[in-house]
Amino acid sequence: MTSLLRRRVSGPAFRWFAFASFLSMIVIVLSGAAVRLTGSGLGCPDWPTCFHHRLTGSWSIHPLIEYGNRVVTVLLVVVTAVTFVAALARQVRRHDLIVLSGMLVAGVVADAVLGAFVVYSKLNPWLVSLHMMLSLSMVVVGAILYHRAKYVYGPGARSDVRDPHFRLIARLLWVPFVVLLATGTMTTGSGPHAGSSQGQLVAKRLPFALSSTAWVHSLAAVLFIGLVTGLVFAIWKSSAPTPLRLGVRRLVVISLVQGAIGATQYLTHLPALLVELHVAGATSLTIGVTQFHLRQSAHDREPGTKKAVD
Repeated sequence: MTSLLRRRVSGPAFRWFAFASFLSMIVIVLSGAAVRLTGSGLGCPDWPTCFHHRLTGSWSIHPLIEYGNRVVTVLLVVVTAVTFVAALARQVRRHDLIVLSGMLVAGVVADAVLGAFVVYSKLNPWLVSLHMMLSLSMVVVGAILYHRAKYVYGPGARSDVRDPHFRLIARLLWVPFVVLLATGTMTTGSGPHAGSSQGQLVAKRLPFALSSTAWVHSLAAVLFIGLVTGLVFAIWKSSAPTPLRLGVRRLVVISLVQGAIGATQYLTHLPALLVELHVAGATSLTIGVTQFHLRQSAHDREPGTKKAVD
């Protein structure tokens, strides 16, 4: 990293560092969900070691999956740390990129520490839900970092609001979306996937009936899909620029697919594969909401980056 600091990183090169960090935030959500859905949450009952001060546990499936997730987390810490150093070494140093890169490093470390509390609490469902929300928050930060790495931000940079009314709606859309995510984690926390396998300590579940939390989550989903569907009609009937039209169209498609997966997994009694797909859908929807928010203003591309409709 010292050699990286001595070198100057170009804007186009830094974009790839930002993309690697953004991708790593997606990986940490999906790998964490895989640990839970395979019942490997207590495969390594100690932290940071796996079992009784040993670095690794047995060669059975659950310790391997849980420890593999920890290895992935360590690698992601390295990726985000390198991105932070690259932001410091950027030819034109930008404060926003340094702050966002630093937030990712802090977020991954906080996620790892929270993971330790999850293990020592024997998979407390409240902590597991918080773990998921924090991971998705890091996906948002990673998406913003990657977006800003492609465009010019800062004093004197162009920042044209495409439509002030839709910008307000994009900001307000975060409220029902956060409610949707929160009710989703509560539904999972009330369901059968506690994260521990047979033969291990059975993790506690949230003190709510699965049918009740699923009903509340479905109401939040219907509300969100209704809002997004209304938004797509409003944007397509207006003179809104193409980037807003493409952004809201992508958002409504993801919402409908995610809703279909959610309904199917509930009717089929929550098979692990469909729940994993639902987590992937939640991650994709998080990215979609973030990108729609970012599309509300137009910025010049960083010199040397490929021109695209954004």
